[in-house]
Amino acid sequence: EVQLVESGGALVQAGGSLRLSCLASGFNFDDYSIGWFRQAPGKEREGVSCIRKRDGNTHYADSVQGRFTISRDNAKNMVYLQMNSLKPEDTAVYYCAADSTFYCENYGWYDYWGQGTQVTVSS
Repeated sequence: EVQLVESGGALVQAGGSLRLSCLASGFNFDDYSIGWFRQAPGKEREGVSCIRKRDGNTHYADSVQGRFTISRDNAKNMVYLQMNSLKPEDTAVYYCAADSTFYCENYGWYDYWGQGTQVTVSS
């Protein structure tokens, strides 16, 4: 069974930090680019960050550039999103997703999705 399981979401104060984790199973993790998305109440889902499957290049949405860092550990089938200097605007459900294509920054077709983890940033 294909699974992407996010963890690490929490309630934090503005300016704080969190590290989200995503554990993948049921597919060849190394052959997929991995993206992080988020969706706030009443808002459309947006791409936050992604890391390519082969060269490891990363992409960040303008809204999180300089604050978030994405990384992956292929040996553990894990991807992480380190979130620093959190803002109330970052409050959302965060999802990891797997993309078999190379240019994950297009945030187009993603094959597999996790269930999401809630991040709440209080002011």
